[in-house]
Amino acid sequence: MRYLILAAVLSLITISATFGQSTADFFTKADAFFKTHITDGRVNYAAIKTNPAELNELLEAAKNIQVSEANTNEYQAFYINGYNLLVIKGIVDNYPLKSPLDVGGFFDGKKYEIGGNKTTLNDIENKLLRAKFPSEARFHFVLVCGGLGCPPIINKAYMRATLDAQLEKQTKLAINNPQFIQFNKNKVKISQIFEWYKGDFTQNGQSLVGFINKYRSEQLPEKTKVSYYPYDWTLNETK
Repeated sequence: MRYLILAAVLSLITISATFGQSTADFFTKADAFFKTHITDGRVNYAAIKTNPAELNELLEAAKNIQVSEANTNEYQAFYINGYNLLVIKGIVDNYPLKSPLDVGGFFDGKKYEIGGNKTTLNDIENKLLRAKFPSEARFHFVLVCGGLGCPPIINKAYMRATLDAQLEKQTKLAINNPQFIQFNKNKVKISQIFEWYKGDFTQNGQSLVGFINKYRSEQLPEKTKVSYYPYDWTLNETK
């Protein structure tokens, strides 16, 4: 009996180690991929189209990697990276194109295998991330839709150990970007992201301006009236 128990324990340790290693490998390889193909918030889709093997290998691995939402940082980092990689995959598969919206069902029709499930891009964002972590509004500054209207994609992977700092940094960069928050003489035009997901930014009685001011170095007057500029769906490709 002792030998059976020992064998079972060793088996669980082996499975756990393999599982953890596969996740670590995914983050490491995703980091290398982003570093190679992204410059100043733009993606070199043409180069990836010419040689898609690295991207395909990453996404093949992601199909069977399962992460628990109890391990918050690992779970969130995995699906943020996965979302951004799948957006790139969807564009590369249809490249050349001028916008992700040129592809019917780009966000809500096409299903991908990731984390042991088949899911759409919209469901990764709304069911696997926003629904499970409803108080985390910073997702909107790291999930990159392939259009220039999105906050820019970074040339590195989101990592378990640094996720909170990365979420904070990208949120501050977006909200302090004069193109993203356009402020002129008490008139403010802001991204439609704040309109589409207003509830995420106004939780617990917080105003939209109040959320923005949490991350701005130059505060907006609390009674500032905001309007929304049109979203730019032009492809965020390297020129």
